[in-house]
Amino acid sequence: MAPILAIVPLSFSSGAYLTYPLPGLSLRWYEDFLSSPRWMLSLKNSAIIGVASAVLSMILGTLAALGMVQWKSKWKPLILAVVLSPMVVPVVITAVGVYFFFAPLGLTGNFLGLILVHTALATPFVFITVSATLQGFDMTLARAAASLGAPPLLTFRKVILPLILPGLASGALFAFATSFDEVVTVLFLAGPDQRTLPREMFSGIRENISPTITAVAVVLTVISIGLLTVIELLRRRNEKLKGNMA
Repeated sequence: MAPILAIVPLSFSSGAYLTYPLPGLSLRWYEDFLSSPRWMLSLKNSAIIGVASAVLSMILGTLAALGMVQWKSKWKPLILAVVLSPMVVPVVITAVGVYFFFAPLGLTGNFLGLILVHTALATPFVFITVSATLQGFDMTLARAAASLGAPPLLTFRKVILPLILPGLASGALFAFATSFDEVVTVLFLAGPDQRTLPREMFSGIRENISPTITAVAVVLTVISIGLLTVIELLRRRNEKLKGNMA
């Protein structure tokens, strides 16, 4: 936590350089962040890519978890390894491979390519959280709904979804955070119009260290704390729900 705690006071510095002791206190760097078209565009891009990736990850991760939890096959460990491989393979290797795969398809330098690769990186988080929730789910409830004439989609919406919703929401938050924080794949695939917040920070550190970066870092830290708080509340709700079911 020490590096994070060291950044926070610097974001309120009135000086033009990152130095201790602080010459004074000011909100100028937060004002610079909020008034800068460049920073606001990068924030907007990060939000668009993060939300789109989270939604796609929720769909794919939930479908994969529902299929895997009921599937009995000797190939299950292999498929499980494939699903979780984006968490294991170094991101730089993924970025290089995706670049050479996407370039002939025209998926570099646009939002679609970034959303697809971020979805691939984030889906395992949804898969893990939903799979963990499904471990305590009684599948006889779904079979009972089916025996009463409910089609699969209605069974999922009325029976399965309400019970796995905390795990699904937690996975979606992890997926959003994964996408929002990703910079390596953005460096390989993004064009000038798809600059995200982490890439803008990376470029700022490399080219010109401005105290505005510390203000952005504090904002990202606050967002991360907010996401972790929501995840913890969802976890407690899930534990309470399981206790009521028991």
